[in-house]
Amino acid sequence: MMYRLLRPLLFRLEPEKAHELSLQGLAWLQRRGMLRHLLPPVVHDPVEVMGLRFGNRVGLAAGLDKNGDYIDALAMLGFGFLEIGTVTPRPQSGNPRPRLFRLPQARAIINRMGFNNLGVDHLLEQVKQAHYRGVLGINIGKNADTPMERAVDDYLIGLRKVYARASYVTINISSPNTRNLRQLQQGDDMTRLLAALKAEQDKLARTQGRYVPLVVKIAPDLEPDALTQLARRLIEHGIDGVIATNTTIDHRAVEQFPHGGEQGGVSGAPLTHRATEVVAALHGELGTRMPIIAAGGIMGAADVRAKLAAGASLVQIYSGLIYRGPALVREAALAAREATR
Repeated sequence: MMYRLLRPLLFRLEPEKAHELSLQGLAWLQRRGMLRHLLPPVVHDPVEVMGLRFGNRVGLAAGLDKNGDYIDALAMLGFGFLEIGTVTPRPQSGNPRPRLFRLPQARAIINRMGFNNLGVDHLLEQVKQAHYRGVLGINIGKNADTPMERAVDDYLIGLRKVYARASYVTINISSPNTRNLRQLQQGDDMTRLLAALKAEQDKLARTQGRYVPLVVKIAPDLEPDALTQLARRLIEHGIDGVIATNTTIDHRAVEQFPHGGEQGGVSGAPLTHRATEVVAALHGELGTRMPIIAAGGIMGAADVRAKLAAGASLVQIYSGLIYRGPALVREAALAAREATR
């Protein structure tokens, strides 16, 4: 109810400014003990995936809290797990503003943020200070100025740094907003990256006495053959899970709307059907060998049910939260609980 009243005001602001103010407002309410009185009860629907116990099947997708600055406030919205980042080894400013655009007629967002973040050391300090003890995924990427032939080095730095603090680590190789990043999803580039990360995961598990699952986040724009090959490489290298999907570079569904021609990845309702198709195709290749976390266009209960029916074990939301507010978290969690009984 409160968000429905605030949304028209927030949508009058520049999107990135509205994003910042919304998170700052949540944190202010949380610190003063007021947030819990404004939110409905959390849906308890425990489920075990990748050896981790999730409070319910609905998580926050990476990108909303890139630096881990708002973990405790976001945890109160009723999520069963949180994913923060994408974080890079070194701080970087990302692409020039404006770089975030709302398309309300399509219930969509276009972003070309470019992994803007304060660096992995800042994120780890925020995680250390947070009181949240639920499942926390940390999403890692490469710095924009790191040459592609050195990309593996950045991912290894990220994995080593976050391993002790993460419940699972997501390898983001699917953002369309870092030059050539998506080539890491295919061929020898992917083989080298996955082999290096699995070797490092094994070493860290031995030295730290704790196994932290590795998850790969993929694009929705892969052709069927490429998706099949990707799934086989994930199995071959013993990856623990896959997130389907990141944003899409296909603008056909939004090109007629204001800002529809802006460069960047499209998320929200125009991605719903394609993301579900990718989940189903992956499930056909992976079966029960690897869990799928569905993301992309989850705007209501029906989308949650569709993703789970297609083979997902968990779901994540982001753009739906911008359009629907915190009420979507409870609605999605209730739909997931009913669908999996």
